[in-house]
Amino acid sequence: MTLVGADVRVTFPSLVRTGTRYLCLLGVVAGTSLSALPLAEAAAKPLPGGLGPCVPGNCPDGDYPPINNGGIKYRDNGINIYVGGDFLVREKASEAEGRVVVLGDFDQDKAAGVSGVYNVGEAGVGSRVAPPKGADWLTAGGNVTVGSGERLLAEDGVVRYAEDADGTILATKRKDPDAAKPYIPLRDELTAASQCYAHPEGGTRTPTGTAVHAGGETLFRGDNTSMLQVFNVDFDLMGGSGGQEGIRFEGIPDGATILVNILGSKRTINTYSGTIDDSSQLNKLRSRLLWNFPDATSVEVKGTGQFQGSVLVGNQASMTTVSVPGMNGRFFTTGSLTHTSSASGGGGQEFHNYPFLGDLPDCATTPATGEVKVVKTDEDGGEPLKGAEFELWRESNGVDGLQTGGDDPDTKVGDDCVTEAQGECAQTVPLGTYYWRETKAPKGYERPTPNVFGPLELTGANASEGVSVPATNRKKEEPSVKEGPVTVHKKDQDTGKPLPGAVFQLWRETNGTPGLQRGGADPDTAQGSPCTTNAKGACRETVKPGTYYWVETKAPNGYELPDPAVFGPLVLTGSDVALGASVEALNRKERQPDVRGSLTVVKKDGKTGRPLAGAVFQLWRESNGTAGLQTSGARRDTLADRGCATDGRGRCAFQGLTPGSYYLRETAVPDGYVMPAKRVSGPHKVTGHKPAKDVTVTLTNQRGGGKKGK
Repeated sequence: MTLVGADVRVTFPSLVRTGTRYLCLLGVVAGTSLSALPLAEAAAKPLPGGLGPCVPGNCPDGDYPPINNGGIKYRDNGINIYVGGDFLVREKASEAEGRVVVLGDFDQDKAAGVSGVYNVGEAGVGSRVAPPKGADWLTAGGNVTVGSGERLLAEDGVVRYAEDADGTILATKRKDPDAAKPYIPLRDELTAASQCYAHPEGGTRTPTGTAVHAGGETLFRGDNTSMLQVFNVDFDLMGGSGGQEGIRFEGIPDGATILVNILGSKRTINTYSGTIDDSSQLNKLRSRLLWNFPDATSVEVKGTGQFQGSVLVGNQASMTTVSVPGMNGRFFTTGSLTHTSSASGGGGQEFHNYPFLGDLPDCATTPATGEVKVVKTDEDGGEPLKGAEFELWRESNGVDGLQTGGDDPDTKVGDDCVTEAQGECAQTVPLGTYYWRETKAPKGYERPTPNVFGPLELTGANASEGVSVPATNRKKEEPSVKEGPVTVHKKDQDTGKPLPGAVFQLWRETNGTPGLQRGGADPDTAQGSPCTTNAKGACRETVKPGTYYWVETKAPNGYELPDPAVFGPLVLTGSDVALGASVEALNRKERQPDVRGSLTVVKKDGKTGRPLAGAVFQLWRESNGTAGLQTSGARRDTLADRGCATDGRGRCAFQGLTPGSYYLRETAVPDGYVMPAKRVSGPHKVTGHKPAKDVTVTLTNQRGGGKKGK
């Protein structure tokens, strides 16, 4: 972006994108050098551009929730994953939680025969802190490509891309040639910071502790004093034969930041450390732990652990390959990223959205730019207002106040801005004096007099925080409009009997799109509180003329919720407000559950065919959507029965099974027999249709030794 004067390029590192505008949280001149690298004792600072902490949204008051699959309570508009090159999704990888920014291409091409879904922004299992609805969930400076038969899911967010989008993308798609432009300068800043953290003044940062690689683990032992604990590692974090090892920290004061500089051109971490349980040591250190790879062109993070802490990869020519089940922390690489799964084992690899809150060495210079912002609200209620249009002007003619015309006006800065849901317009600009000028009020509001807000004095002292000014609007006075009732009548579909106890929500058509839209960037508007039908089966609201829909959110006890559960449109005009408008909604009684089925295994001698007693089987239910049986990992299938031994007839029956696909897993064999090479049988489909059918599976064992167990 070019601002005032000569070619002044500014960065927008930790910024929030709203529509076609940017809410910039912190900026520095792109040409400003970060090579003046401070010593370890210099003042502590966050990552470049303020990256790391949560950006409202609706941030958690304290710690982020542990890994879970509950409802979404919080929203974080900060960047969780930044990729300076290309982002490749391969094999069985499944999710990238939080906001994702990619300067190059986003390319999804998973393995054949596995789930073709990849989630961005919102993850089924994670911190469950997602970006705000309608915000940019994925930004790509190149193409977004999704393989044939696969899906990229970001349903409540925007996928913004500079070039082309191919394949199935379930999101609001927006082509924007400048999609990644605001994030480009951040790449060099992260590279410079990574070098600064590890190599101040060209040397190696003085450590405060030691990293000892022995005994099947790497032990990081701090000095128990410094609030910045620095460790330098010049080896791979894995076993001597390349297997997994543990990671452990000692001597870390409460609240200290941990900086681990992993030196070398090719580095691997292969670990089982890190769990879903937030009581573990690594999880408690997560928000203040940074793994810094300043030099590596190849980084691999693998193993079976939930990797804890944020990651910074500073080499722009690098490729980082991640295949651990979960990455828990911010992930910033100036190179490329491959999210994949191991050659053997289960899939479902995920990035989870967790902040970095540590205090790092100060690798920045005094800011030469800052943010100037105007906040537009309703004069009476104080609610943010979208749709106000503003111009930003810089004081340049030496005359007090804003002059927009004449022979020597002040200088208009950048493009016009339209406030969105937050009611804000902001630009990052050089130091100076500025004014916001409102050129158009939000719909239904009057433009204020005067319509100029300022001056805003942006100085070196306040540039980091930025400066802002409030601006209010008053609603236009509207002529009095009569109101009338809109009613829904709930009845039994078969008998016509009125049904109390159904819960409805009334919606008003407000976005100009036919039909009801309850989500997305521009939904229709809910009216009042939910209503429960009375003894006459009715819900009624008195409203202004317009178009309305009743939405049934809960059926009466013993009844099914209809599909669709939207009733309308009900059109209430000014001429019929006295009569009102009504609609009938019918429900059908709940159907009785289907009869459950059963699965019986018959074990026989592979040669003689005689029944064999003493074979033990587990029963597993297919539940994770991945072909074949997975018995371990975060997304394993469901153990339906821990074990059943065949009787004298060689039979073992599993009764009362809900319909679905099941696997038999043999865990012990009869005395004198050997475990078959293929110990898992299935999938076996169990149905619950009347009459119930018994699924029977015959399996054999061969003689060959004593008693065999797991």
